[in-house]
Amino acid sequence: MRYDAVLFDVDGTLVHSSPGILETMRHTFRQMGVDPETLDLNRFLGPPLRKTFSETLGSEEKSEQAVQIYREYYDRVGQHKCSVYPGVVEMLETLKRSGVILGTATCKALPVALPILKEQGLYRYFDVLGGATLDASIDDKPSVIRWALGQPALAGRRVLMVGDRADDLNGGAANGLDAAGVLYGYGSREELAACKPVLLAETCGQLTRYILDT
Repeated sequence: MRYDAVLFDVDGTLVHSSPGILETMRHTFRQMGVDPETLDLNRFLGPPLRKTFSETLGSEEKSEQAVQIYREYYDRVGQHKCSVYPGVVEMLETLKRSGVILGTATCKALPVALPILKEQGLYRYFDVLGGATLDASIDDKPSVIRWALGQPALAGRRVLMVGDRADDLNGGAANGLDAAGVLYGYGSREELAACKPVLLAETCGQLTRYILDT
């Protein structure tokens, strides 16, 4: 095996969550008095919520208000519009069976991510569950990964970070990790290639083979 452990981003890497996220984004911006049709909402898939809203709304106060509106609607509606990407379950099964330690590193707040992982049948595969906090104390990818790496299960392990956006790969690099990009998610090949990943995987099968060095 090339790696003893893998940290996975969630949105765009394990689950196709954009339908629920984009619907919730449209709802939130309307509530904040911004016409969502004037925005390229796809660029908001992946980055932390506060970063997303502060870029458009300007003030910290408005950003926090938008975060609360978003989370309330997403909890009721958006989170139930996810589906698992083809090959993800088989990948996790194979890695787990091979002794690889599995973890998440998502900028979703952990209380939001956990119900999705449970609803989609993925929760049972993970030894470490890393996610953002509801406040801003752990709110970006480098901080989430740093927290995950501090957990005993990952101590002294060769860890790979896997994600679909530049934030994921750069977050891994900021913590001294190799990073692999998946091309079936929300980031483009150009975006991911610029981060110099060890692998750009077209499929979960290709990623699995690389991790296990088979």
